[in-house]
Formats: sequence, structure tokens, C-alpha cells
Amino acid sequence: MSRRYDCADAEQRAAGLADAASTLRMSQLVVLPTDTVYGIGCDAFVQSAVNALLAAKGRGRDMPVPVLVGTVRAATALVENLGPYGQDLIDAFWPGPLTLICRANRSLAWDLGDTKGTVALRMPLHAVALELLKDIGPMAVSSANRSGQEPATTIEEAEKQLGEAVEVYLDDGERADRVPSTIVDLTSAVPRLLRRGVISEEKLRAVAGYIATDGPSQAPAADPEPETKPESKPENKPESAAKADPERD
Repeated sequence: MSRRYDCADAEQRAAGLADAASTLRMSQLVVLPTDTVYGIGCDAFVQSAVNALLAAKGRGRDMPVPVLVGTVRAATALVENLGPYGQDLIDAFWPGPLTLICRANRSLAWDLGDTKGTVALRMPLHAVALELLKDIGPMAVSSANRSGQEPATTIEEAEKQLGEAVEVYLDDGERADRVPSTIVDLTSAVPRLLRRGVISEEKLRAVAGYIATDGPSQAPAADPEPETKPESKPENKPESAAKADPERD
């Protein structure tokens, strides 16, 4: 039977975080709050857990799962490089609602889906999420909803959609809204805006100087958030580009 903890209560929060960490180490699923919506997560390096996450949401490998991290150091260990603008964007907007698509470190033994060699990374601005991430390490996280349904902004919505597929639910009240994180692709020569979100294009340009908003992208854009459509792409986009995941945080 699933277990639910009220993170507004200090004792329940401590017990919930301990239970969540233990659950993740047993390759099971947890629902956790973020600074946007609730996410369903697992250990990013356990294939059976990632498969269980996809099954709980009713989705396939063509929309790969993104990764949340608790530190910048953890993020940089997961990628080949951040390109010329990645560190500046991280310094300006992390922790916060900015998801960065990077070339994944090829030495890593993980399988998040059909990523085409990329990974979507974000550090959420939420104390409960960060505490869990710093304890357990990088987590594969997607929005806490069945594919095609609205993302959960309350723990009750998450429980209704995901039920007993999740072992632990960490309740931190209602999330403010369903506005997703902004997604920027760093796999090209210049940063490319894949999805508009909380962080505006103007703020991105103030940091990076230039943000492309059209043209082909080699990266899938996945997010643990609302199933909103990503930025439109031209019809001649390369076949090597994986299908965008409109849920990535």
C-alpha cells in the first residue's frame, strides 16, 4: 500500500524523506514536489525503475525521461560539456525552472529512453526535492500524471492518476500553477529555445546574448511537466532527432 507524508509537518517530512530515499534505493517510484508541478521519479541509473516509471505513466521510450539533480557538480558529471553558454545559464537560473538539453556523458550506464545521446537536466528550486536529490543522487523524473492527462498540482491529483504504482507520496501542498519550465537545447553551436516557460526569452537573451528559436534540433525536449507542445520545428528536421517529450521539467 502506498504511503503518504505531509511535508508541512517537520516529523512527517523527515520520515517521508527517509522513506522516499529507501524506496528509491529499492528501485521503486516516488512522487515528489518541485517548484513547478508534482513529479514521479526513480533512480536514474536503474533500468527496471525507469521502465516502471514509463509504465506507470502509460508512455513509451520515444519520449525519454529527464533528470533532476541536487547540485551543479552532479549535472556536469552527466554531460560531455555545457557548451559556451551552459554555465552562464546555470549560474543565472539554477536552481529554478530552466531545463537544459545537453550531450550525455557517453560513459554512463543508463537508459532513459530514446534520447539520441542527449539528456535533459534541471535543478529544481524546492527544498524537499533538493534534499532528496542530494541524498539519493540524480533522479529520472517526469510529471506526476498519466500520459495525456493534466499534470498533478496537488498530491490528491497525483494519487488519483498513479495510485499504487507509486510507493511514496511526498505532499507539500498545491503547486502554484501549471506553467512549465523553459527548455533550452545546448547541443548546437548556439542555444536553442525548445519550449517557452517560466523563464522568458528576454531573460535568456540577457544572459546568453543570442537564443535561436527556429531551425532543426538534434535533441529531444522532455520535461516532467504539462504536456504542452514544444516550439514548432520545420518540416525538414533531421530524422535523427528524437520525438519531443512535452513533459520535461
